[in-house]
Amino acid sequence: MTTPDLKGRTDAPPTPAATAAASRSLSARRRSDTIRGWMYMAPFAIAFVLFLVWPTISGFYMSFTARSLTGAGSELVGLANYSEAFGDSEMWKSLWNTVVFTVLSTIPLVVVALLLATLVNMNLKGQWVWRLSFFMPFLLASTVVSQFWLWMYNPQLGLVNEVLGWVGIEPKAWLQDPSTAMMSVVVTTVWWTVGFNFLLYLSALQNVPDHQYEAAALDGASTTRQFFSITLPQLGPTTVLVSILQLLASLKVFDQIYQMTGGGPGGATRPILQYVYEVGFTGYRLGYASAISYIFFFLIVVVSVVNIVVINRRGARS
Repeated sequence: MTTPDLKGRTDAPPTPAATAAASRSLSARRRSDTIRGWMYMAPFAIAFVLFLVWPTISGFYMSFTARSLTGAGSELVGLANYSEAFGDSEMWKSLWNTVVFTVLSTIPLVVVALLLATLVNMNLKGQWVWRLSFFMPFLLASTVVSQFWLWMYNPQLGLVNEVLGWVGIEPKAWLQDPSTAMMSVVVTTVWWTVGFNFLLYLSALQNVPDHQYEAAALDGASTTRQFFSITLPQLGPTTVLVSILQLLASLKVFDQIYQMTGGGPGGATRPILQYVYEVGFTGYRLGYASAISYIFFFLIVVVSVVNIVVINRRGARS
């Protein structure tokens, strides 16, 4: 049965042939879109497999061999490399140095970034100058930063000893003394990288609703009370993000320590990644270096999982 329209025409239902043709056309368009999507994704997929997936699999396999940088020793040795690594005192010392650096650097990189962002967010004059000065060091290459602070820490001509001498403090060889070398590198790292965390906090602060501060002021809350009752709770997600990013970045430290102290004095600042480098490219033991790197990779995965669990629990409670 057909239904007449306003002009007296009738709309007949589509025939099976027309329905089949429309279905084939739709399927063809979907296949074309799928092929086009894979073509767009192919360059990234190829690079991802070549530079991440394959090296990961190859390195894991290498950790079970006695592979040398010379190409010899490709035979499987089972868990011998892992067994040796767990009994390697130098590996544990390097891992401990990495943990110490992570703890010493993560806390000030979170706290200092928050304080700087709060200061800039107080509508001080010349805000662009403050933002630029706090963020500019983050744009510098690690080699530039390392060389700059090597001059600063110079025992004879460095600015650090010069300034401390004004208040009667004796000059020190900051990077040559095992008791001060690690802290010196931490200070350099905080100065260099705090700008990134500063921007994250500043962005979060600018999204805090003004009416909350206005209501608190009407209730007689002081500025300090507003900071701890309004600002810090609002910055909770940003603090979690900054802490995780900084924790993972500090665990992977290598550049500035290698360029400033070379891991010295006496291995007091050598991180685990530098030890992997030395074992693989100085000691020519690629298989053993791979085993150490995967032990460290496993520890990073554990830290990441613990962070995720803690974040999820806090989110569930809130």
